[in-house]
Amino acid sequence: MINRQMTVKQKAKQVAKLLRMERPDYFYLKELFRHLRTELKVVVQQKPKKLPYVPSEEEINNYYDLVWNAQNVAHMVLIKILLYTGIRVGELIKVKLEDVNLRQCQIKINDGKGHKDRVVPFPKGFREVLVAYIKSCKEKQAIYLFESIRKGPYTDRGIRKILLQYSKLAKMKHTMTPHKLRHFLLTWMKKKSVDDALIQPYSGHDSRQSLEIYSKLSITDAQKKYDEVINDFPI
Repeated sequence: MINRQMTVKQKAKQVAKLLRMERPDYFYLKELFRHLRTELKVVVQQKPKKLPYVPSEEEINNYYDLVWNAQNVAHMVLIKILLYTGIRVGELIKVKLEDVNLRQCQIKINDGKGHKDRVVPFPKGFREVLVAYIKSCKEKQAIYLFESIRKGPYTDRGIRKILLQYSKLAKMKHTMTPHKLRHFLLTWMKKKSVDDALIQPYSGHDSRQSLEIYSKLSITDAQKKYDEVINDFPI
């Protein structure tokens, strides 16, 4: 019997003594305490989820104007790809030239979140810029879509520094990050009444509640809707 006058640490030692003979592993203990919470009717308090900051269209326009005026083609292409595709920075740094399908206006994401491959679309109007950019990359014998002067792929930190650079120039209250650009695209698509089921195939989200309907949709369905609305995109 557990003495209520004991400290929490002392009680833990007493419980451990009772369980030690069973040599419990992490998963056993996790399941055990889940049942204990149920038996004792302990309510697990969860912190309310803080809504992510999403840049406004005006902020995106002002931000990209600075990128354009800087006349750095690699930076312009990088930021447009983040905006147009919503891919994560960890996925972007792994994109190779061979992963870009210029004919179908798609980029293949290898080993994305959850170790899943997927395809993301980009606007047809962006193809001409990408053709010229990729041509210059091939002339430099590049392998990755974005490479540093050391012939290696850009790093996560390197891309964040690029975005920070323009954030400072724009004197933005909220620093622009790859994820904020992703939030902007997905929020903008929602405002255009694009159904979640048509966003998910290229966003890389994995919703348990909608998994059944998502599995029935292909990138072809998603890209058709994407092409319908993307012409209204701010930049």
